[in-house]
Parts: sequence; structure tokens; C-alpha cells
Amino acid sequence: MSQKPTFLIICVAVACCAVSAATQAPAGSGQQQSAQQSDIQLSMTSEPGAPPKYAVPDFIALSPDPEIAEAARTIGSVLWDDLAFEREFYMIPRDTYASIPAARSLADVPFDRWRELGADAVVIGTIQKTASGLRVEVRLFNVRSRASVFDREYSGPANNPRFFAHTISDEIHQQQRALRGVARTKLTFSSDRDGERVQGTVEKRDVKEVYISDYDGANQRRVTVNRALNIMPTWSPDARSIAYTSYRRGYPDIFVSLIYQGTLQTPLAASGTQNWLPAWSPDGTRIAFTSSRDGNPELYVANRDGSNLRRITNNPAIDTTPTWSPTGAQIAFTTDRTGSPQIYVMGADGLNLRRITSESFCDRATWSPAPFNELAFVCRTGPGYDIKIYDFASGQTRQITFGEGSNESPSYSPNGRHLAFTSTRAGKTQVFIIGRDGKGVQQVTKTGNNYTPDWSK
Repeated sequence: MSQKPTFLIICVAVACCAVSAATQAPAGSGQQQSAQQSDIQLSMTSEPGAPPKYAVPDFIALSPDPEIAEAARTIGSVLWDDLAFEREFYMIPRDTYASIPAARSLADVPFDRWRELGADAVVIGTIQKTASGLRVEVRLFNVRSRASVFDREYSGPANNPRFFAHTISDEIHQQQRALRGVARTKLTFSSDRDGERVQGTVEKRDVKEVYISDYDGANQRRVTVNRALNIMPTWSPDARSIAYTSYRRGYPDIFVSLIYQGTLQTPLAASGTQNWLPAWSPDGTRIAFTSSRDGNPELYVANRDGSNLRRITNNPAIDTTPTWSPTGAQIAFTTDRTGSPQIYVMGADGLNLRRITSESFCDRATWSPAPFNELAFVCRTGPGYDIKIYDFASGQTRQITFGEGSNESPSYSPNGRHLAFTSTRAGKTQVFIIGRDGKGVQQVTKTGNNYTPDWSK
């Protein structure tokens, strides 16, 4: 069964079950790598109007170690997937490489054979073990000229070879396409996969904990461990903190996990005050959220430490799910002040209110990053929900999912080209990724039910 949209969830937030406080468990720290970068700025081209054709074979293992051989295969495979994700290049399928002799070094590339396969470019890399971890060298060769147009060397820990691939992909996209890739970004979401039961309740209530993963769903790790409802997580703009709603005290409040420090903050805590659905401002200095501290669910803005609290809506209706514009000057949100829930936009000071949607039920807007100027949101389209996108420039709305299960909780990638969302199309509620054009759907989670993804900046 699909999770109900956020608007319905907050209507019953004040009646949630009692839970007891528990200790916050820190997530694993991020991997750091150094890179020695050349100044080569040549771009790959193909036939006019066609994307360049890229080949990415397994990297060359220079150390006689099964672990290094496996890392070489992993980097080649993950890099192929990362480069394919943005759809900037035509990726030659890896199962066609069998007839090409494997290079033994960066100076031993069978260019003629790659050209016969139709490749415009081939990525050749080496990997070897060092005292401190791994060293990876990589070249992007123009197959016709045999010139290297991208030349990098990386060193770092051996425990996550995928990160080398993600880094290489992002840097190739930046150099060759002036595009910010998302291979090193992460997702956060809540999940009931652990099958635990909320503490302090008679009836069975499933626990939801906050998780993070790589953008493609790899390396899924649990952030919260408190046997409570922990929902609606959202990344801070520096991707080092996650704000979320937790019922660990028996009522909804906003917590901030500094995941690489292993510490926890409660910036808005006040005894018995209910706060939920945090949204970071683009500069990370403020949080917009819903609170019933004055009786009715309204929107508030506060500094990230809880100071300078300001109420920005004042209406008998329910106002919820705020999302900031890229400049921080506006906030979009959901309200039922005209009947069914709809999306509105106002200034960050609460002024200049205007309605965006006029459909049966709309909720959970998310503002795109620049250069796009869009709102993605969910609308009821039948028995379930679908994702639509409103373009501010044209005033037009387009739909990108079409009834394959119930599709909810969209969140833009930092380059604005993709959205993470949840869908019941595979049975349970799972996290998927889709292009803003409605193409390229990929499933990210498969265990348990997973909700409300947010994409790191």
C-alpha cells in the first residue's frame, strides 16, 4: 500500500503513539581522495548531431591481488553506469568488448580495434595497491587521434572503489560537457525495513528509521537507531547534516543529525511543542517547518540553531510541506485553505501569496535548482498519485508519471535533471529515480518499504 501524501500525514501528527528517547547512532564518514589534475581541455565529438560513443572496459589491475582485480572490475562497471546516467554519451555495451584485446598499461591501447567497434572515446584506467590504500590512474582517449583528452590520478582508501568511479564520472562530465554530475551525491529516505516495533505501544506500529545511500542505491546505511518514527529526512545544503521529523519523545519534533560528526541537535525543541517537515534554506542558515505551537498547523522559519523564530502563515487551514526557491526569496507549500490541498507560493516573509495548482489534490512540492525554474509535486490522478512539474516561465504543467503504481514525494537532483520519488509500481513502496523528461526510470531500494527520498546538494 502506498504511503499517504504528506498533507494527510500531518493531519494526524498530533495523535501519534508515545515513544521513548534513544541514543542517536552516527553514520559512516565520507571517503576523501586527492587528485592530481592536468589542464588538458579537449572535448570529444562524434558525427554531427550524435553523442560521442564511449567505451569503458575494466580497469587494469597492476597488483597481483584478488582484491585489486575485483576493484578494477568494479570501477569499470560503475563508471560505465555513471557515465550512462546523464545520457550525454552513447555508451557502447560492455558485453561487446570480448573481442577487444585487453590493454596491459595506459600505453598499450588497441585503438584500431576500438575504432572497429565504433568507439569515439575509450576510458582506460589502472589500479594498484599502495601502503595507504589505492592509486588509480585514468585516461580518456580520442580513439581516432589516440590523444589523451582527460588525464587524472587519484589516491585514497581501498574500502570503497565505487567512489573512484563516481569521482571520475563527475570530472569527465564537467570537463567534456560543462555539466555537474551527480555520481558523488547521496539520497536519504526513511524505511521500515528493520521490521521493528515502536517502543511503548500496545498495538503494533512499525518503526521507520532514516537511511542514506549513494545516488544509485549502493551503500545503504542506517542513520537513526531509536525504535521510533523517524520520517521526512532532508539534506542540508553542505550535505553534512540531515534534518528530519522524529516521534522519539512521543510527539513530532525536528532533529538534525550531523552524520559525519556523530552528533545530534534539536534546534526547535520546546516541551510538548510539535514541529515537523523541516526544509533547509539554500544557504543552510534557516529552516522552514510546520508547527502547531500556536494551535493550528502553520509555517514558521527559524535560524538553524532555533533562534529568530518567525511565523509566516496565519490561516485556519493546514499549511505544510514548505520548499525554498533556489534564491531563498520564496517558499512553496501545501494548504487546504480553498478546499482540497493545493500548492501555493509566497515570499519567504509570508507576503505575495499566489496559488499554483487547481487540481483535485496536490501536495509535496519541491523546487528545482537553477537553471530550471520549476516545481515538482504530486497530484491525485485516480486511485493513486502521479508526479507533475509546473514551469514558472510558461505557466504550464506537465506530467512525468502515468499511473504505474502510486508515485509520490519527488526530490530534484542537484543539477535539476533528475528526480528521486517513491512508487508502488514494484509492489511495496520503493525509491526510484526518473529524468525530468519522464525517461530513464531506475529502482533504487528493494528492501522493506521506503519513503520520502531527498537528494543531497
